Amino acid sequence: MSAAAPSRRTRSRPPSASSRKSEDPSAAAAAAANGNGNGKVASKPASPHQLTGERTVKKLRLSKALTIPEGTTVSDACRRMAARRVDAVLLTDAQGLLSGIVTDKDIATRVIAEGLQVEQTIMSKIMTHNPTYVMSDTLAIDALQKMVQGKFRHLPVVENGEVIAMLDIARCLYDAIARLEKAAEQGSAIAAAVEGVERQLGGNFSAPSALIETLRERMFKPSLSTIITENTKVAIVSPTDPVCVAAQKMREFRVNSVVVSTGNTLQGIFTSKDVLMRVVAQNISPELTLVEKVMTADPDCATLDTTILDALHIMHDGKFLHIPVIDRDGQIAACLDVLQLTHATIQLVEGGNGTVNDVANSVMQRFWDSALALEPPDEEFDSHSEVSLLLPSELG
Repeated sequence: MSAAAPSRRTRSRPPSASSRKSEDPSAAAAAAANGNGNGKVASKPASPHQLTGERTVKKLRLSKALTIPEGTTVSDACRRMAARRVDAVLLTDAQGLLSGIVTDKDIATRVIAEGLQVEQTIMSKIMTHNPTYVMSDTLAIDALQKMVQGKFRHLPVVENGEVIAMLDIARCLYDAIARLEKAAEQGSAIAAAVEGVERQLGGNFSAPSALIETLRERMFKPSLSTIITENTKVAIVSPTDPVCVAAQKMREFRVNSVVVSTGNTLQGIFTSKDVLMRVVAQNISPELTLVEKVMTADPDCATLDTTILDALHIMHDGKFLHIPVIDRDGQIAACLDVLQLTHATIQLVEGGNGTVNDVANSVMQRFWDSALALEPPDEEFDSHSEVSLLLPSELG
């Protein structure tokens, strides 16, 4: 269901009112391009690369941005989100200004886990205020790094003062994998990325082949055991626990999924998206509904020996965002999501001296560039927002 007529043009608030230094539209656009994770605007100028034709956010897989008034009840918002099959929504205030964002995790941990009534709670009470956004001409790698460093999946995209789409890092990663697989060049693209950096550094740094091989090993061959420790906590519930208990577990462990098991036997997985789509949007009681009625039974799993890249393949092929990991004794060792895996890959190559970090960043950028240079998957890009949002710099 559309939140407003397609012709309606609403306006967007800057990331922070106190950071708005100029009424000049170009200055506002440059500032917005450098918004940071806490919603404020960084002071450094926009990257000159944005004007050079390098691959920008527009080259990434974009999603429609669903926008609704912040006074909408949680129950109505969830029904709209379910109808559109989205797990994040933008909110506007009484003046039509962009005021916040709410995700499926917020629904689970800020509403259901807290015992709030979805018919009586309005979205402004649970939203994240003044969300960070990027300009459409921001370099793709910069937007992706912003999302990974900030540990959030969703990022509004602005063009000519309007919010035109939503960026989802999971879709970006899956799109990159799909592009590489379609061209049947996944392995060679990765190798080319590493070898390209080696050639690049050859004239400027003393970069021994051992360093490049170390990066190759760190980025693409490590198993999940390298990022899962004995201290890794797993949110586990019983099939007969009510949904509200599962949501409380998500809040307690600060995760957006729980593993469902009986004894040591894995029965299923239940995520915050399931809370949104299968419980709240369907108007069923989280207190009276058992997890087994709304979970995904017998989910695909990984083992500690599964490589990070193979785990991403499993998730991409199955079109899901979470994967349980089983240890060598058949016990549940962890439940990982796509953002954790992306972040882990970057962390594995960081550390050491600055040269390693510089090379790691170059490899990551070349990996994304290799994928973006290939033809996109056959399905069409979903890149138009349902309701356009104007930034203050566009006001006459």
